[in-house]
Amino acid sequence: MRVLGLDPGLRNLGWGVIEVEGSRVSHVANGICRSGEGALAVRLLALYRQLTVILAEHAPDAAAVEETFVNRDGAGTLKLGQARGIALLAPAEAGLEVGEYAATAVKKALVGTGRAEKAQVAHMVRMHLPGAVFAGPDASDALAVAICHAHHLQSRRSLVAALARTPS
Repeated sequence: MRVLGLDPGLRNLGWGVIEVEGSRVSHVANGICRSGEGALAVRLLALYRQLTVILAEHAPDAAAVEETFVNRDGAGTLKLGQARGIALLAPAEAGLEVGEYAATAVKKALVGTGRAEKAQVAHMVRMHLPGAVFAGPDASDALAVAICHAHHLQSRRSLVAALARTPS
């Protein structure tokens, strides 16, 4: 199964694709969609178009997006939320179920604690994907989201299988 992870941002939207076979996870690709300058609508369109190319090129089976955290800058948070909307829209339009994870859930899945530092998360992504070269911190974060989603999908499958074996 191929999983696309997305770390939304208006200026830089990180993406990463992993392949999952049983408990084995391998790196497929990663990068950063850049919105450029100009009007908000034009920047959002640029992100959308780049994501649709990535979806067509890498044909993921599932996708996951990191949730937006609210900060003191309301206007900045709103713009980030609009970029996140694009990150949800493009995979949904491609027919994918899209998981959503808080940053603390991603950190906990990879490091074991929801208060892990960014460097600790990046280190664990490198441990899961040896030899992978990251396009930048946003791409590394996106791969972390993909790994987190893969863990959750595996847990869900294990639970369904266990329930199926339980006598009625």
